[in-house]
Amino acid sequence: MDLKSNEPFWLVKNGLLSSYPSLKNDEKCDVLIIGAGITGSLIAHQMMEEGYKTILIDKREICNGSTSATTSMLQYEIDVPLYELKDQIGPEGAVASYKACSNAIDQLEKISKKIKSQAGFQRKDSLYFASKKKDVSWLKKEFEARKEAGFKVKWLEPEEIAKKYDLQKTYGGILTPQGGSVDAFNLAHELLQFNEKKGLKIFDKTEMKSVKYNPTFNEVEITSGFKIKAKKIIYCIGYESKNLIKEDFVQLKSTFAMVSEMDLIKNKNFSKTLFWNTDDPYLYMRSTDDGRILMGGGDEDFQNPQKRDELLNKKEKEIIKVYNKFLPSQPFYTDFVWAGAFGETKDGLPYIGEHPKFKNSYFVLGFGGNGITFSVTGMEMAAAFLKNKKHPLTEYFKFGR
Repeated sequence: MDLKSNEPFWLVKNGLLSSYPSLKNDEKCDVLIIGAGITGSLIAHQMMEEGYKTILIDKREICNGSTSATTSMLQYEIDVPLYELKDQIGPEGAVASYKACSNAIDQLEKISKKIKSQAGFQRKDSLYFASKKKDVSWLKKEFEARKEAGFKVKWLEPEEIAKKYDLQKTYGGILTPQGGSVDAFNLAHELLQFNEKKGLKIFDKTEMKSVKYNPTFNEVEITSGFKIKAKKIIYCIGYESKNLIKEDFVQLKSTFAMVSEMDLIKNKNFSKTLFWNTDDPYLYMRSTDDGRILMGGGDEDFQNPQKRDELLNKKEKEIIKVYNKFLPSQPFYTDFVWAGAFGETKDGLPYIGEHPKFKNSYFVLGFGGNGITFSVTGMEMAAAFLKNKKHPLTEYFKFGR
């Protein structure tokens, strides 16, 4: 599956950060991680912290799937509003899921500091604003639900939003101080370089062909014929899990993103904030560390890479038109535009845990708009699974829920 189109900004900005060999012999390990994007890199980091002999493989160049196309907005806010999620899965699970995403931002900051990351992790506010008058009533309901759950939130009236951010034609919104951004492509590479020095084995252009399941281990054969014997497999394959798991558990979507020319941002408060609105699909915006505006939206059901790519010019014009409605004082001049895949689940939650058809295996699939924070939560959950411990979120993130 082609997970991206054109060359996303991060690939051009960062270039070839590192390269790894393909597998050329049989191997043994405690944990085999399949998928070397930001999720696989985080899980590999956790496995090395836990002391497991770990191997990481990817069929592409490292991080050249969805991680190269992400906008890397770090939010605790899940695509399904908290008040709705409470109705779907119960108050306890809904609040715990939101708090796990909030804690994940703190954890990611700690990880970034520990590995002395240069990937530009930044703390940012997050503003969720009403784009239509009819959205105000439910957005205020969401504000009260978050406040009741203990999150720091503030309601901003349209005049306050206009004064602080130059955003026009809004109808108010929820401001929270718990958010962030990072260059996920760079961070993933840094995590791998850090852990390779500690013994992590990394192989790119190494594709799984088949798996033989045994009572206490799995034997993975790759397309070149070599084999990896692993006590456990952790699949971090994101949206490509649709090719492996046949039941209908996630709806694949295409999202369209673009980055402006450098040094365009005039408003300092804009640079310190993540933005998204109540449209469906929603517009999302943030700044980059070199003064660009990164934004996207226009989500469509994924059909195939060719049809997705044919929409790029049309979507670019549509998204800029929406942007101009809210920020007429800040012209947007496109420098890069691309499309990427993401997954939408019925409750906005990830799938992290076991699947009955895959023995001695776990999946960490962080779907939705905040897949990176779900992946950080997946680190803690995977560590618990390998020790035969149950995690509080297992029931809410499991397959077949």
